Amino acid sequence: MSKPVRIIGIDPGLRRCGWGIVDAKDNRLSYVAAGTVTPPIDGLLADRLAALAAGLKDILAQFNPDEAAVEETFVNSGPRSALILGQARGVALVTPAQAGLYVAEYATNLVKKSVVGTGHAEKKQVELMVRTLLPAADFKGADAADALAVAICHAHHRVSAKRMGALV
Repeated sequence: MSKPVRIIGIDPGLRRCGWGIVDAKDNRLSYVAAGTVTPPIDGLLADRLAALAAGLKDILAQFNPDEAAVEETFVNSGPRSALILGQARGVALVTPAQAGLYVAEYATNLVKKSVVGTGHAEKKQVELMVRTLLPAADFKGADAADALAVAICHAHHRVSAKRMGALV
């Protein structure tokens, strides 16, 4: 019997950065916690990014995950929005890496396919399946649901990654 692995999933965003934590043991998942980091919407971009990093650091310190998974962002709005989201995503990647965690990345379509069964699922479908797979889950909002979906996706794919040597 293997030891449980605590996984944090992160759905990056500068206004709302979702996070969700699950424990994975063999093929069983259990809900730990979920929420949203909401940096101030006004002020200097650097200060907003610092607030995002501080919020994620607090969560990492509180729940002590073993691994992290971050959703690759898909943006079809303007270039400025894409750049800002990319910077928030950079914070979401580097913060757990600085804490010594292995950080995996997953495309949005793969996350949806892993949780719902189709890569083009609607947000409500993702939330419904997260609640089905994690009946004890207590979260508010699509951002936390998406982050839990990222953690679930990583739990499903980490065994293959380990076999291929990508995860140590």
